[in-house]
Amino acid sequence: QVQLVESGGGLVQAGGSLRLSCAASGRTSSINGMGWFRQAPGKEREFVAAITRSLRFTYYLDSVKGRFTISRDNAKNTVFLQMNSLKPEDTAVYYCAASIDTGSTTTLATGPQAYNYWGQGTQVTVSS
Repeated sequence: QVQLVESGGGLVQAGGSLRLSCAASGRTSSINGMGWFRQAPGKEREFVAAITRSLRFTYYLDSVKGRFTISRDNAKNTVFLQMNSLKPEDTAVYYCAASIDTGSTTTLATGPQAYNYWGQGTQVTVSS
């Protein structure tokens, strides 16, 4: 089993920045890809960003490209999401997810079904 704990959410004004962190514990050696998703009230959970274990590949939702950056510290079993130039439409609960799949890395950007473990979520609110 893998446990994921997110931190770093909060309230920020439009144009501001936040850095989310997600610490993994348990069978961390089984984790390959890691990703971030978000879910706004009344909407489906949405893919935001993902990164492979090798750090070689990253994937982003089109609307966050150039504003968000995903990174990962394998030694500390932690993944980060740096969010800059935040907009009110970025407001959501952000979830960290881990995949143990060893197949194609592009599946990391396909949706929640590609992931095996989830954190509890952290609220990000961007005021206008």
